[in-house]
Amino acid sequence: MDISNSQLLVKRAISVKAIVTPRWKDEAKQQLQLQIDQLDSQLQQIEIQGQQMIAKFEEQSLKPLGPQAQQQLESLKAQIAQEKNKRLEQKNQILQQLQQVQMLELEQEVSQGQIDSFFYLKQGDNLIQKMQVEILLRDGEVIEIRGEV
Repeated sequence: MDISNSQLLVKRAISVKAIVTPRWKDEAKQQLQLQIDQLDSQLQQIEIQGQQMIAKFEEQSLKPLGPQAQQQLESLKAQIAQEKNKRLEQKNQILQQLQQVQMLELEQEVSQGQIDSFFYLKQGDNLIQKMQVEILLRDGEVIEIRGEV
């Protein structure tokens, strides 16, 4: 392919949007529910492993616990609580997303993210127009490409 010196290969981010359909809503809900289930499983694992670590620490420590051992135990408990809180925050965010998905109206356009694309830019082109490209999907199928390809 012969490319003249007056052209430049440029990378751009293309917005991908989807039209909300019953199928799209169902798939979005399933995906979010799967993430919630994974977080619930992680929370259970953290709880079980945390209890095991605390029990093991207490077994290996002298009784009564000295100030240093007590501080280490409190630090361990804080780390476990921090991990649990992190997962709970993630779960709450996903629950909010699930609620938002349920409130979306059919035929509404929603952002699905971005993909990268390359295009040739030459003297005289309108860069802003070339950068403003969108892909519109309906149930995964491209139904429209908006903008200057």
